[in-house]
Amino acid sequence: MAEGPAGTSTGEPARPGRGKGGPAAKAGAPKAGAPKSGAPKNKAPKPKAASPSSVIAIRAPEPPRPRGPVRRLTGRIRRSVLSRIKKLLKKIRRRWSRSMRLRVVATTMLLGLGVVLVVGNFLLMRIRDGLIDSRTETAMAEAAALTQDANKLLAANDYQDPARQESDINDLLAQLQGPDGPDNREVVLRRAQRSTQPTELKDRATRGIPFDVIPQTLRDAVNSRGRQQSQITTVPTSSGEREPALAVGTIINIPLSGDYELYFVFPLERENQILDLVRGTLLPSGLGLVLLVGGVAYVITRQVVTPIRQAAKTAEQLASGRLDRRMKVRGQDDIARLGRAFNGMAASLERQIHQLEELSRVQRRFVSDVSHELRTPLTTIRMASEVIHESRDDLGDPILRRSAELLQAQVDRFELLLGDLLEISRFDAGAAVLDVDSADVREVAERVVDNLLPLAERKGSTIVLQLSLQPCVAQIDSRRVERVVRNLVGNAIEHGEGRPIEVQVAESADAVAIAVRDHGVGLSSEELSMVFNRFWRADPARARTIGGTGLGLSISQEDAHLHGGWLQVWGEPGVGAVFRLTLPKKVGALLVGSPLPLVPHLGQETGSLPALTAGPEIEGQLEEPEVGSQP
Repeated sequence: MAEGPAGTSTGEPARPGRGKGGPAAKAGAPKAGAPKSGAPKNKAPKPKAASPSSVIAIRAPEPPRPRGPVRRLTGRIRRSVLSRIKKLLKKIRRRWSRSMRLRVVATTMLLGLGVVLVVGNFLLMRIRDGLIDSRTETAMAEAAALTQDANKLLAANDYQDPARQESDINDLLAQLQGPDGPDNREVVLRRAQRSTQPTELKDRATRGIPFDVIPQTLRDAVNSRGRQQSQITTVPTSSGEREPALAVGTIINIPLSGDYELYFVFPLERENQILDLVRGTLLPSGLGLVLLVGGVAYVITRQVVTPIRQAAKTAEQLASGRLDRRMKVRGQDDIARLGRAFNGMAASLERQIHQLEELSRVQRRFVSDVSHELRTPLTTIRMASEVIHESRDDLGDPILRRSAELLQAQVDRFELLLGDLLEISRFDAGAAVLDVDSADVREVAERVVDNLLPLAERKGSTIVLQLSLQPCVAQIDSRRVERVVRNLVGNAIEHGEGRPIEVQVAESADAVAIAVRDHGVGLSSEELSMVFNRFWRADPARARTIGGTGLGLSISQEDAHLHGGWLQVWGEPGVGAVFRLTLPKKVGALLVGSPLPLVPHLGQETGSLPALTAGPEIEGQLEEPEVGSQP
């Protein structure tokens, strides 16, 4: 305790450094409240006690209590139960979303259960009201007859002795009660609320039932209306429970005592038993009806769903190439009509597919035969054209010299066309093979750009070559990859409308990619779906600088597939197009993404990248294939 100025205790703990004295108390200071006599003279001065208003008591936070084994076990059990419940709910949701039969049966049973509950409740209410109305009618008639008999007995006796009147009233109540039995009624006699005549006759009831079985609302109705009234109430049983009963009351006049309320309490045990019997019958009957409806729904749904599942299975088999699969048709109903229509559609598809396959085989064979047949005369024509072209300076006529040059150019073009046709025929025959070696695709891109740079200058386009700083070495067929890149860059020059063309090369851990982008006319969604078709041109009337047959992209696609790679395209009218070639670094490896973005606005714009920027800095994540050709 800190010591006050007068040596008295302040009752508050003194905190070091917070008192008026300023410095903290030393460890050797005497205790507070010690006598001053005998104290050494050289002791440290006592710090002045802080005022109570400046002292703040701070309690150190209690360390967290360790969880006991019981709490840890309870937590594990709770987590295990919650996990099982979540798995069960997930399984039910998955089953619910996949099974139409389950949804139909469950919905039918739920609706049936709702109908049974509503109808059963309505029937119980109607039966209860009917029983109560019937019992009320008979009870009021019986009570009216008993009341009339009681009035006659009371009028026949001229009571002068109160003791005799007391005895006669007890006998009257016993007579009105009737013999013992399950339907025995009880009688209650109470002084009327409106009566003002003095009397010594007390309220009474048979069998000692409490007076509160008569509701106050019934007493008010009897006293105000003066005629027979009834109301449902409850009476206690020997077990302490209360059972429903019917109370019927009226006003009688007792000589020497005035008006009294006479109530007959009729038990409703029999009616309650009937309701219990009906309720016990309706409940299992309703549940059985719901199960029966569920079974009927299951059978009907099975008849409908089974053909649908069969049709879905047959359609999947047709899609997988098994064109001879058909549905089993039984009967003449709508499902049978659906099956016959489905089988007819499948037969028509099979017939047309076979026809198209036959036409395709004939076409491939024709192209192969014509290509090989034209090879020999073309060789002869080339030899002759070369002789004429080399001797063109000896021709005196300028027209003949120009004709020799045109002949040589067209022979070169025809030879390129024939080479494309032969390459297509090799792909169709499955005879195309890779001549694989390890090469850096950056060098391939540089060679193509150097060869096509004069053509780009004539078209007014500049080619921006963006190479990865890391080596982009992969196992490729350099001749085929160079042909693909030359085709992509040539198309970009043709359709770039004199705008810059960007060629970007990048690599990742398991893939290399080359993307060529132009800012020309672009491609529509319809053109994107046909861009790799054979002999297809975006604009057939467009003037071409480097010729072309419409086979370049188709051959490029086959070259990419032969490497196990992707050739993909993105385009937008008026914005331009992007062609991206992605190849695995090792032959036979599976591609999972590309080092370069296909859609420009999903990654960094290729045009905004400086030249010689590293590939991983261009796009940090691999991208799943979006649009284009995949094997």
